[in-house]
Amino acid sequence: MADPAETEDLWRLMLQHSPIGMAVVQLDGRLLMVNRALCEMLGYAEDELVQHGFQDLTHPDDLDADLALFHRALAGEIDSYRIRKRYLDAQGRVVWGDLSVAVLRDADGDALHFISQVLDVTEQRANEERLEAVTAEVDRERQTLAAIFDTVNVGLLLIGPDGRYERMNRRHADTLRRPFPDGHEGEAGQLGHVYFPDGKTKMTREQMPSYRAAQGEEFDDYNYWVGADPATWSAFSTSARQVRGPSGERLGAVLAYQEITDLMRAIQVKDEFVASVSHELRTPLTSVLGHLEMLGERDDLTDGATAWLRVVHRNAARLQALLSDLLLIGQVADGTLELHPAPVDLRTVVDEAVEAVRVVADQSDVTIRTEAPATLPVVADGQRLRQVLDNLLSNAIKYGRAGGSATVGLRQVGADVELAVADTGMGIAEQDREHVFGRFFRGGEAIRQHLPGTGLGLSIVASIVEAHGGTVTVESELGRGSTFRVALPGAIVEQH
Repeated sequence: MADPAETEDLWRLMLQHSPIGMAVVQLDGRLLMVNRALCEMLGYAEDELVQHGFQDLTHPDDLDADLALFHRALAGEIDSYRIRKRYLDAQGRVVWGDLSVAVLRDADGDALHFISQVLDVTEQRANEERLEAVTAEVDRERQTLAAIFDTVNVGLLLIGPDGRYERMNRRHADTLRRPFPDGHEGEAGQLGHVYFPDGKTKMTREQMPSYRAAQGEEFDDYNYWVGADPATWSAFSTSARQVRGPSGERLGAVLAYQEITDLMRAIQVKDEFVASVSHELRTPLTSVLGHLEMLGERDDLTDGATAWLRVVHRNAARLQALLSDLLLIGQVADGTLELHPAPVDLRTVVDEAVEAVRVVADQSDVTIRTEAPATLPVVADGQRLRQVLDNLLSNAIKYGRAGGSATVGLRQVGADVELAVADTGMGIAEQDREHVFGRFFRGGEAIRQHLPGTGLGLSIVASIVEAHGGTVTVESELGRGSTFRVALPGAIVEQH
């Protein structure tokens, strides 16, 4: 049988050397015994700490809860309790403790002492507070984003990596019924009443914005019409961005849908008006030019009258060229631009275009150079490609500098053709480059220098090139010149 004295010494050693703060508390709350860990935790020497009761060591805001449990244990309602509370150390600083208390009773069940264990959780509590603050901030951000998500006047759609719709806002859900009156299955690429801007061509699955985004594409301003009845169609402009994880893995895509019905209808009205006016003016203008030519053939005119007729004829011809441009733009807008591809020597087209602007180039002191093979047979609409060259060369001279040059480059790249017109003129400002192929757009520098123009030339170039299945791009540096590159895929005629 163990010696009671040895047992008491063993318990005393365990109490003193425990890494957890421990104390024997009297029934009035005063500390009877304390161990080294508790002294270090609260910053007191042992003889100082036992002069205190737990009441004056407890933070005032936590004392009532601690006392309530203490008295319940003292009354025999509970044998133990656990509470997390704040202590005040010797310097008055807050120390968080996880307190476990058990009642030590005699054989008759009367309380003798309280055994307390206190684990210092100050650092843990600080971490918890930081985590709570971060969680609260994340929750606020989530709620803010959710509010924005559902209140913005733009349809928003989140597509998962498998092409399934994961989330959409109220705006998109409301507009989804227009192209899909029979409902949507929630999968990218579902076909509906969705048409290209020409209002005639229906989109295929591969052309649907949701399908393109689900395949990893990113794009801006993808415009189209939706609806079963053209009289009540709506127009949308859609942009897409990919969602990626920390390692760059694709997690899905986000699409934004902006309704542009009023804008598209306004453009339609404008295009119809321009086309109508152009057609109406073309006939009388043709008559005017015809009579001017007849007048010019008369031999009874004075030199002054002949000079006046030349001025009138020159301006009427300029007006006819403008009307032709407007008619072509109208054909592009309504999808009626026709090409008549046939075998043609592109080198010949280049030479004719260069020769046509030679006089104007000489007057502007701009040297025209050609870098091209002796012959380059292609299948294309030679007349339309001549329009492309005429516009590019006209711009190279108009925006060129005296003593500068314009170079027409032509080369074969496999089965493709690359046509380039480079100049040493004023160049295009960076903010203007993405707009240069838009209808009626004129750069800031051209406007500041009061250079004449309608802003249709490059739009016509882009339309003709795109009708050939090609692309046109621009490289430019303000003050140093520009290079326009036209790529025509698969245009080469095989030589036998």
